[in-house]
Amino acid sequence: MSHPILSSKRLLRHCTQLAASVLLIVSSGSSAAIKELDSIVVIVNNDVITRTMLDDRVTDFRKQLQLSQLARIEPSALRKQVLERMIRDTIQIQQAKQLGIKVDDLTLNRMLERLASSNNLTLEAFRQTLESEGMDYARFREQTRDEIMIQQLQQRMVASKVSVSDQEIQQYIALSDSQGNTNASYHLRHILIATPTAATPADIDAAKKKADNTYQRIQDGEDFSDLAIRVSDGRNALDGGDLGNRKADELPQLFIDAVNGLGPGQSSRPVRSASGFHLLQLVSSSKDNVMVQQLHTRHILLRTSAEFDDDKARSKLLEIKQQIADGKNFAELASQYSEDPGSKTQGGDLGWTSPGDLVPAFENVANGLDIGQVSEPFKTQFGWHILEVLGHREYNKSQSNRENQARAAITKRKTDEELRLWLRRIRDEAYVEFIDD
Repeated sequence: MSHPILSSKRLLRHCTQLAASVLLIVSSGSSAAIKELDSIVVIVNNDVITRTMLDDRVTDFRKQLQLSQLARIEPSALRKQVLERMIRDTIQIQQAKQLGIKVDDLTLNRMLERLASSNNLTLEAFRQTLESEGMDYARFREQTRDEIMIQQLQQRMVASKVSVSDQEIQQYIALSDSQGNTNASYHLRHILIATPTAATPADIDAAKKKADNTYQRIQDGEDFSDLAIRVSDGRNALDGGDLGNRKADELPQLFIDAVNGLGPGQSSRPVRSASGFHLLQLVSSSKDNVMVQQLHTRHILLRTSAEFDDDKARSKLLEIKQQIADGKNFAELASQYSEDPGSKTQGGDLGWTSPGDLVPAFENVANGLDIGQVSEPFKTQFGWHILEVLGHREYNKSQSNRENQARAAITKRKTDEELRLWLRRIRDEAYVEFIDD
């Protein structure tokens, strides 16, 4: 008796081979034009990636690479990287659907609006901009839906399972201090030459030779970003291997050790981990303290309603301000009148805040006042306020909340490591068959 899963895959392959060989005859007058139908490139479990799907994604990525000055990549290498990305994404979308993960149009529209807003555009202007650059908006929209599904899947399967103990936090803080990495940040590029989950000595030897060869090509003057697009198995390959700027605490210690002593633009020799062999390029590093100008303020907030409009709120605050000028205690009046539940019980005290902690309208007013000065009534999206500045100070923000920062850094590092291993495992376990070379 045949295995049902194997039988379905044989049937799928038979159907795809049949579809790839079908010709469509289109009559035109007395002549007939012969046009080949779309062919299937790869079978991924019970789904397929067609030539048109691959061509569209390659076109989209090439446009992105041109904008990033990374278009110096031969078509075959880019096509290979894009196809591997599509295979990995297809496997994840399949798993997301099996788990019932869905992204409705409302969630998708909100994400697109945030993307547009981050570029200082309306959603319609954002769509027009994409189309003016030759990108299909409907395809971009569905790719965004897939990306949200993948993020939710990764959160459920990997990130939600990562835990950090108090002991890990204290050990990490002590290690960071001893290595002088407390305020260090690194901008790195990364190439991964991956090894299979159950790598044989031959697999490891082949990967090492490829990594050594890649390192030599870098030393001979080839561009690290271009090589990342050509040969890297890392998730950031199509970004030229760019990991962006990260705190030292957010990076594997293996990476920190590899770039230790390197200058900007220099690259490390291959270093091995459970994922394979890594090559790192140091773009820049910094150990600067982050000094910010902080404000200590307190305020009284009145909210408006149908019965209590802007004019009434402003007039009431003017009365309260006059009481303060006549000697009444600001904190007592805040406790009596303020409608901000977070600060009302503290006499309106908002504590020390850094730039960006408060809404711009509030910060703009506070920045224009001297210590001890009470503002005129002003409006924000929360209602009407008067505020008093209690103090100014220069603060080393990089030293604040060490434990919270350490927890976030360890969580990110562990999540990245677990995600890398999980992606490799689901790729190895999937049924992937290449039909069209």
